[in-house]
Amino acid sequence: MSIETARAYFRSIGIDDRILEFDESSATVEQASRALNVSAARISKTLSFKTDKGCMLIICAGDARIDNRKFKDLFSFKAKMLSPEEVIDLVGHAVGGVCPFGIKAGVPVYLDESMLRFDTVFPAAGSSNSAIELTIDELFKYSKAKGWVDVCSVPEEAAAV
Repeated sequence: MSIETARAYFRSIGIDDRILEFDESSATVEQASRALNVSAARISKTLSFKTDKGCMLIICAGDARIDNRKFKDLFSFKAKMLSPEEVIDLVGHAVGGVCPFGIKAGVPVYLDESMLRFDTVFPAAGSSNSAIELTIDELFKYSKAKGWVDVCSVPEEAAAV
């Protein structure tokens, strides 16, 4: 799976023409922020965690960090991220291009409230040099999210915005 899997998914819903591809890497929040010329906070990063059934994805704002206490209180297990090999095997995209689009069946997706500060955000689109701009409502719908969660913290100055 790769950008082609994500592209096929977006094609099925009629928005594949909105995928942005870059000559440079957008694999990290900082790189994506530079490639898109937007605040790093508006880059939606997709984090993958081990579960007893495989894995789950949490999508959060680029400036957000997992709050281990909030995560454990909500999900009743410790947050442990997948290795790069596990990400490919369990999710279907490689690190740097992980997104909730065109992923393997059965992977639950949750959106963190850290993104609610923005009208639009930029998740990856399956490769380390791609993104797509989506409204918060589109991200929820197209990611097939199970729901909104509050498992991250953001810098205090960002939270005041």
